[in-house]
Amino acid sequence: MFFPKRSLALACAATLFASLPASAHFQLAYTPEVNLSKAGETPVKLIFWHPFENGHVMNMAQPQAFYAIHRGKKIDLMSTLQPISFKGASNEAAAFDATLPIKRSGDYVMVVKPEPYLEPSEDIYIQQITKSFVNKNEVPTDWMNELGLETEIIPLNRPTNIVAGSTFTGRVLTEGKPAAGVEIEIEYMAAEPDIAANSPKASTAEPMPGGAIVAISDENGYFTFGIPKAGFWGFAALGSGPVKEHEGKELSQDAVLWIRAFDVK
Repeated sequence: MFFPKRSLALACAATLFASLPASAHFQLAYTPEVNLSKAGETPVKLIFWHPFENGHVMNMAQPQAFYAIHRGKKIDLMSTLQPISFKGASNEAAAFDATLPIKRSGDYVMVVKPEPYLEPSEDIYIQQITKSFVNKNEVPTDWMNELGLETEIIPLNRPTNIVAGSTFTGRVLTEGKPAAGVEIEIEYMAAEPDIAANSPKASTAEPMPGGAIVAISDENGYFTFGIPKAGFWGFAALGSGPVKEHEGKELSQDAVLWIRAFDVK
């Protein structure tokens, strides 16, 4: 079974610093509402963070690309980026405000390709190519489609209305081909960002004992996870991308996907 070097480095760090809580890096493309009925400008926050435990915030550089796919067409969102400072529970770091224009009905698949981030504790770069979803008027158009990214997770369940207590299945792709044996870290957004305050709201859950929640993709790239709680859930396929080096150091090029789960009322 394949485990990326990044996971081994984390394991070693956990051994050396057992008193510190284990935490997973997650790139966010966050908007508080994912199911909309009206046209307008939807606020988005791009944050590189540990949202499960409202942990350390990493400085985010200007992304290499930020856009949305709607009805198969690309909407460039780079011009909407505005630098901000986001204050987590333990520190403050560079992040971005942005705007997603919502017009016609259908899915808006936001894609962030960040600049690689150097993680000093692991001495490697991390680049999390991230997808998040917004829908207008319950019309499905794009959520199930491959986007041709270097690496991506394809959802097999509609990502804007997952039922809490059901399961979610995704498929990890590398250059369009199934990626087998990839470690997928799973994160709950326990502390959602406050759009106006540029800081987290109160946490609604605590991290699981034993470290990060992990699944492994099967021989066809599939993984399934039971969704126990309503809210935002993130999935990061570690090192699933084809690019393995940046500026002379190892690069973990990850595919990240965010979904939204709801309780049945």
